[in-house]
Amino acid sequence: HWDRTHQYCGQCGAPTVQENHQHSRRCSRCGLTTFPRLSPAVIVLVTRGREVLLARSPRFTPGMYSTLAGFVEPGESLEECIHREIREEVGVEVANLRYFGSQPWPFPHSLMIGFHAEYAGGDIVVDGEEIEAAGWFPLIKLPPLPPPGSIARKLIEAYLNKYSSNQTKG
Repeated sequence: HWDRTHQYCGQCGAPTVQENHQHSRRCSRCGLTTFPRLSPAVIVLVTRGREVLLARSPRFTPGMYSTLAGFVEPGESLEECIHREIREEVGVEVANLRYFGSQPWPFPHSLMIGFHAEYAGGDIVVDGEEIEAAGWFPLIKLPPLPPPGSIARKLIEAYLNKYSSNQTKG
């Protein structure tokens, strides 16, 4: 898709050509090399013992809940983004951020960077725009979740598996 939408140079308007062995395009006139834009976004599972904080966006499939997520702003670290997004979307504070993994996401050319975080305080207050509902869900009674293979689902399943294995050891 990116190759089709970047056939012309954004600097001088001349046609661009595919660079050899790179995912980039080079202007045939001014030599400007461009690369696909990538938008980093954090996605976070907030936990509180046997409960997970899940939320609903108005654009979700009816009844489905997921982890919290948001785009990283210019000049912001991933950690700062996590604190800001969670505070903005549901009004709570988090601590003990742990990197989980990442997943490319096609819309809009995103890289989802997953974290686990522990609840640190505050009451849930949904923003009413990006989030229409949020709540603490016991691990034994989760609502409909994002599809298998999505990083949101992987975050939830990893915590569920970790918690289950810790319970059987004790």
